[in-house]
Order: sequence, then structure tokens, then C-alpha cells
Amino acid sequence: MNNAPIGIFDSGVGGLTVARAISDQLPRESLLYIGDTAHSPYGPKPIADVRRYSLEVLDALVAQGVKMLVIACNTASAAVLRDARERYDVPVVEVIGPAVRTAMSTTRSGRIGVIGTTGTIGSRAYQDMLEVNDRLAVFAQACPRFVDFVEAGETDTPDVLAVAEEYLAPLRHAAVDTLVLGCTHYPFLKGAISYVMGPDVSLVSSDTETANDVYRQLVSRDLLAGTDATATHTYEATGDSADEFVRLAHRLMGREVRDVRLVQTGAIDLRR
Repeated sequence: MNNAPIGIFDSGVGGLTVARAISDQLPRESLLYIGDTAHSPYGPKPIADVRRYSLEVLDALVAQGVKMLVIACNTASAAVLRDARERYDVPVVEVIGPAVRTAMSTTRSGRIGVIGTTGTIGSRAYQDMLEVNDRLAVFAQACPRFVDFVEAGETDTPDVLAVAEEYLAPLRHAAVDTLVLGCTHYPFLKGAISYVMGPDVSLVSSDTETANDVYRQLVSRDLLAGTDATATHTYEATGDSADEFVRLAHRLMGREVRDVRLVQTGAIDLRR
């Protein structure tokens, strides 16, 4: 048994969907969440910058004594997963693999769409994992403005629907029957995405599937919190305004996030 918190990292507020799913499945587990709002969004940034920012935040989580790291950001997962598993002594869970496995088991026609940030789609992390199965046809589409909408708290406006129509048109034309939401911000836009894609297309998001992986890892490594543990949820952000993070979190998730403390991460030596 281990009552230390699970460390969860995202470029902003999107990873809160993963944090909520983990809390739903593991209500005794304490969570320590850091949103790297100082550098958000990660999607358009060079991969080397994403790698550096990600490792800085992960270092900060490990320094605070977490028992597991959850990279709740698709762009960061694609950029830094191998480094993180070599760098840290605690188990590392990411969001891409769980969503890929679910998409493979969900599709009926073998035609799978993937949407994500420019960085995630450009990395081919999803495409490469899915195309290992040669019966699958994979169609990928970058949707960079989706993160901007979510970070602005805009999830149900005519502008969101119009942009969704534009981005998703190639995937509708490709007749995919399963669509992977390859960014943890995108579940906040499920209404618009589902409306555009239609009722016959299954949406796969990584929040619940990642929580399942967290559960399996904790059980197999005997890291579950004790039966008498009292869960605490701590939220941190690297930006300039804790109030802005709380305001947006409240808009997207209700009152789950009550306060956020600002943290600074330092430059690291990537040769380590």
C-alpha cells in the first residue's frame, strides 16, 4: 500500500478529464495535478520545446513525492514518453496507448479517424500504433483551434460548430466508424464533434481508458492507497493567474477545483 499522490500533468486544463476519471475509479487516491499554463498550448510548438517543458513539470511532480506519473497530454506523451520511463523510478502512464486499444476493439469497419493537435498528428504516434494492424485504415486530422476554444471556455457556440464542420469533413468523407479524440481537451467538445460526425460514429477518448491503466498499474505494483486513506486533490499551474485557471476549471467541470497554487519549474539539462 502507498498513500502518496498520483501525479498528473497536462499542458492546461484538458487533463482534468483524466483526473476526474481516475478519481471516479479510485476515490481513495490523492491526486497532484499540474497544468503547464505558462506554455500552453503545446500542439503548435516544436517537439524539442514540448519535451523540455514536459520534463520540467514531471521533475516537479517527482520532487513532490508522487508514486506514479500520468502524462495526460497527447502531445507530451508523443514527445517524452520514452524519456520519462527511463528518467524516473515511478511508473509512467500515458494517454495514447489506452485510446488506441479501445479504438481497435470498437471499430466495425476498420476505418478509424484520429483528431489531435498539430504536434500529435505530426508525430504519427496514433497512426503508427494503429497501423500495426494491417486491416485498419487510419485517417488523421489536425484540429488546432479546438484547444483554443476549450482554453477560452468556449465549448457550445456557433463558431465551435462551424470549425468542427470544417475540420471533420475529410473524416466524414472517409466514412470512419470510430473517431479517436487524440487530445484531452477534446472531450469538452464532444457535443459538437458527435453532432458533426453523426450517431453511427463511436467517439473514443482517453480519460476513462487511461484511468483503467492507472488502476491496473497500482494493483499490479501494490501501490493502492490504504483502506483508511483520505484523498486530497491538489491543483497547481505554471502560469501567472491562479484565478484564471480556477475560473476555467469551474466553467468546464463545475466546482471540483476550488483553488490552484502557482508553481515555477526550472530549466533542466536534457543530457541527464
